[in-house]
Parts: sequence; structure tokens; C-alpha cells
Amino acid sequence: MMCTAKKCGIRFQPPAIILIYENETKGKRRQRIMPVRNFSKFSDCNRAAEQLKNNPRHKSYLEQVSLRQLEKLFIFLRGYLLGQSLAETMEQIQRETTIDPEEDLNKLDDKELAKRKSIMDELFEKNQKKKDDPDFVYDIEVEFPQDEQLQSCGWDTESADE
Repeated sequence: MMCTAKKCGIRFQPPAIILIYENETKGKRRQRIMPVRNFSKFSDCNRAAEQLKNNPRHKSYLEQVSLRQLEKLFIFLRGYLLGQSLAETMEQIQRETTIDPEEDLNKLDDKELAKRKSIMDELFEKNQKKKDDPDFVYDIEVEFPQDEQLQSCGWDTESADE
């Protein structure tokens, strides 16, 4: 069955992931409620998202939903179970999904580094201009303004020998 995911959200009581999708063969919009079982405030959100996405019953429906979006929904659920407000949980997600340009990535462990790289890849994909985009330009030439005189380096000046 072919279906196109339209919206994905979470219900706190009882915990469930709700997917609104369109059935392409019939052209109807439907809602699928996927209950979240065995999830506590101590659970790993990434692992829970992977398990739900790879569940044989839900796999075909969640094919177009990114793992990152499912993980965020589980973070909202964990925040609810911890007693946090939605604003606090959103602030926490914002801190976790932004990358500080001054941070030294060499000092991170492998898991945190992979997380930062996946955030950078997602941001790159989001900002990338593709050939199909209406504002795509093939060959862009930009001249950067030079406020000060360029300093020459010793290695690029011609010596008197030449």
C-alpha cells in the first residue's frame, strides 16, 4: 500500500504517536494511532524512535517520516513524563539541535560527534539548492568587497632572482 505522510504528532495520555497520511490508491486522508508501550522518563528516545520506525506493523506508514522527527516526538513525551512544560522541552530540543561554531568537536566522544554530524547533514540538506528549485542559478560569480589592502605574504612575492 502506498501512503504519503502529511502530519505526525504525539498524544500524551495514553502515549501514542499519531500519523495523518493520505492513501494514494483511494485518495483519502486517514489517521493511524501507534501506541507507545514500555516508555518511561529514563528511556532512550533515539532507540525508541528506531524501534517504532522498524516495527513491521508501522514500517510502511513511517517510511517518509524522518528518524529525527520521531526522536523529537519521543523527547516531548519524555519531557511530559518528567513534568516539564512544552516550552522547557522545546528549549531543550533547541539547545540539542543547534551547533555552536566555537565548540571543539575533537573533544567529543563518538556518539556525540555522530549526533553533531547528523545535525550538520540535515541542515545542509535543508539549505541545499537543487536543480529543480525555482531560484536555482547554475554559475554564480560573487565579488567580495575589500575594505582594506591585502597583505602580501613572503612566499608569494617574486624574488629578485627570477
